[in-house]
Amino acid sequence: MIDSPLLQPGQLEAPAGDFPELRLPSATLFRKRSQRFYQLAEGHSLSDYLHFLAVLAEHQQRELDNHPGIPVPDTTQLQGCRIGAKPPLDATSQSRHPHWRQVARNLANAVFDKTPKGGQEEMALLYDSEEKWLDVQADNLLARKFHRINLATAPIIGAALQIQWTYLTRQLGALPTAWQVQPTHCPVCGGHPVASVIRKEGAVNGLRYLHCALCGSEWHMVRSKCSNCMNTKDVTYYGIEGRKDIINAETCPVCLSYLKVIHQDREPRIEPAADDLASFDLDLLMGEKNIAKNGINFMMIQGQEE
Repeated sequence: MIDSPLLQPGQLEAPAGDFPELRLPSATLFRKRSQRFYQLAEGHSLSDYLHFLAVLAEHQQRELDNHPGIPVPDTTQLQGCRIGAKPPLDATSQSRHPHWRQVARNLANAVFDKTPKGGQEEMALLYDSEEKWLDVQADNLLARKFHRINLATAPIIGAALQIQWTYLTRQLGALPTAWQVQPTHCPVCGGHPVASVIRKEGAVNGLRYLHCALCGSEWHMVRSKCSNCMNTKDVTYYGIEGRKDIINAETCPVCLSYLKVIHQDREPRIEPAADDLASFDLDLLMGEKNIAKNGINFMMIQGQEE
């Protein structure tokens, strides 16, 4: 374990206006995630589960590639969201297109044989339950009411929701930077980040972006700032020996929360959701220190939030 102070706000950051504040998800988001899960699974203590998630992400990509056209907010709706300072694809208030339920069942069928032992009976709930049950599970997952969800089926439900929101986000196209009204949440869907990433790509080289757990968008936040309460004092890194140069927990002494910082500049193959989950031992370390995670990973729900 290591701990050290982060950079001061603004260090290694480009001048305002010289880089994109918002980065929308790529068309191959889930393919890259699958590839990373396969890489991380080799020799990992969670190897079986990481392989399962690699297969799940493969099928997420297929569902995204073959997604039917569904409505996106029109100009009037977008203007209303802008005036009301709401994300255009707010996940907790916008009605979901019913196609997400079929996607959830498709995913469950695709990975049934790869489901970890003891989980297949729970997976059957996705086939046998009424549509209302699926929608209630989705509502509670998106609202972080984890004590009300079936944890065994949550990864599939989360994966189906990710597909629908990634599809919708890609249909929206570019959004004005001014749209963002709550820096700690995704400006597109209002979701929480899964992790933050120090990017090494052209104009964003050295910049930190928060990666949305739901729609895959990324929004800029300067380094050495708490992603939960925006505090900039005494923010500290923790890491696990052997991986401290790739991934750290960025902790805040004010709100006692953390979010992982993943360094693409030190490991070009990183993928935020995959690397966050594969570093579960870092989450355990933070739990021992009674520091709560302020992000969410739909593939491994932690805590019993309300």
